Amino acid sequence: MPQSVESWIGRSETRHDTLRAEPARFMQATIGRDPALQAGDALPPLWHWLYFLEAKPLSELGRDGHPEKGGFLPPVALPRRMWAGGRFAFHAGIPLGSRASKRSTIKHIAEKNGRSGALCFVTVLHELFLEDGTLALTEEHDIVYREDPRPDAPQPAAAQAPASAEVMETVSPSQVMLFRYSALTFNGHRVHYDVDYARAVEGYGGLVFHGPLTATLLIDLAQRTMGKTPKTFAFRGLAPLAGMDPFQLAGNRENDTMQLWARRHDGVKAMQATAAF
Repeated sequence: MPQSVESWIGRSETRHDTLRAEPARFMQATIGRDPALQAGDALPPLWHWLYFLEAKPLSELGRDGHPEKGGFLPPVALPRRMWAGGRFAFHAGIPLGSRASKRSTIKHIAEKNGRSGALCFVTVLHELFLEDGTLALTEEHDIVYREDPRPDAPQPAAAQAPASAEVMETVSPSQVMLFRYSALTFNGHRVHYDVDYARAVEGYGGLVFHGPLTATLLIDLAQRTMGKTPKTFAFRGLAPLAGMDPFQLAGNRENDTMQLWARRHDGVKAMQATAAF
């Protein structure tokens, strides 16, 4: 691993924000809910991704629309960036309208070789503090960097998802939904709105449904099923949701936990997750 990349471990930054109710209401509308959240209401789990956003000038963006690497994130040479998964602990409620801060630290960097080529995993620890210093949320955010797809590269084996579950809902993606979530999170990654780029450069079958949005919908399903907010949550992306085909959110209760997954239209398990209550 180049020293210039390894030396990023331990690098930290802190951002501050007021958790206004408007983005949360816009998020409700984006997922088909009545936009009724008000200041003082609890921020739903994983909706902290609507806040603490970064805006770089267009001249400082990479080819994919993300900020160029080498600022807070290490200057990994591999061109493709994906959100691989994450682990969360919810320590205290986060009221809308409050001031908060998020401290982010590069925790781990690891290079690997997979069947499709070189990989680099970067894990970032995010800690969200309320204005009085209370730690409300911890998140370990896994990012994977990959090579551009090669036509002769072997296709990874795709795990099949169960066809039935205790709870199951269908999501019908649309370009408007993807646009709105990209706008709400100020996510400029072109795979979510530029279908030519998604297909020709990154090798997807169409526009890519956001991994964080899939995780958000899964934890929402768990919370509605169990009637309370999880204490911990973990998810891992397994296969992309590309194109506008409907997919299913599903889960089974196991005592005080829920095992959850997203099932693609072809039966492939796109994401798996666990919520513990």
